Amino acid sequence: MNTSTPVMPVAGSRASAAPISRSRRQVLQWFAAGCGCAACGSAGARLLDFDLVAVEVASKTWAVLGRTEYFSQDNGGNIVNTSFIEVPDGVVVIDTGPSKRYGDALRELIGRTVPGKPILRVYNTHHHPDHFLGNQSFEASVIAAPQKVIENISLEGDGFTDNMYRLLGDWMRGTYSVAPTVVMNTDNEDVGGRQFSLFYLEGHTNSDFVIRDDETGVVFAGDLAFLYRAPTTPHADIPSWKASLEVLSGMDKSLLVPGHGPSDAKDESLVQTADYIDWLYGSISDSVGKGLTMNEAMVLPIPARFEGLGVIRTEYERSVVHLYPALEDVLYPVVEVTR
Repeated sequence: MNTSTPVMPVAGSRASAAPISRSRRQVLQWFAAGCGCAACGSAGARLLDFDLVAVEVASKTWAVLGRTEYFSQDNGGNIVNTSFIEVPDGVVVIDTGPSKRYGDALRELIGRTVPGKPILRVYNTHHHPDHFLGNQSFEASVIAAPQKVIENISLEGDGFTDNMYRLLGDWMRGTYSVAPTVVMNTDNEDVGGRQFSLFYLEGHTNSDFVIRDDETGVVFAGDLAFLYRAPTTPHADIPSWKASLEVLSGMDKSLLVPGHGPSDAKDESLVQTADYIDWLYGSISDSVGKGLTMNEAMVLPIPARFEGLGVIRTEYERSVVHLYPALEDVLYPVVEVTR
């Protein structure tokens, strides 16, 4: 039974989105990407085509695996994992990628892989831009997420989009933020004759939505799990994240698809992510306790066991910036002085 709650389109949804400002978006597109000719860089020297590939990770279940990199003109933002599942009456999609261009490519790939089947549900696992900015390629009425994810996208989606234009230029052409229109608030949902269990966790962000296909046992963990790629922390609460990883570890599953990195049949992504964020939190806490500046903390050595993670130094430096202020507040609270 479909137990989701439909809502009126929110700000930024396909049904209610206003036309994009020509001046601001065009400036961001063209100055970030260059003129688009072959002389202006590698992205402009070739057709901007993601050439997405679907990997069947379980019966009638496909993952589209992104690179374990950071956003660049070379990868066009294709650094995220998206997935789709053929169910008896249609298709279920998990996350939609970083742009309209990616969303269109994903939809075309689904059509080639599962021809003639309607897309019945699109789930957004959280509000980071590489996971939802392809939403406009899908019907707004089928896009679903928990209320807090919807609120986060509505609040931060436009800012994320502008930043992605700066990073990726013409790869983002025509992209705008579309928030889900269906609020998920139940423990399970029947979509097209297939039962899915739904889990409402947090830690990577303040709302991390996990989906399990109850027929195959595949768990779609979003960015609570990374494998061979350094985790990102712009909205992280590390203690909550560690608690969510414990939940995922205890979950009955056959396979886990992380937000970044290859599919995982041995919970390696959970072990690796937990190990990294535990070290990260301890290292930064220690740096704050010793009175190091952020710049001093950024150049500290990273343990050898993490050297194989994609963009490890870059993400570590970004995490210092993300986590330092809050840890300073905890370790050095303001003391009221009464004279």
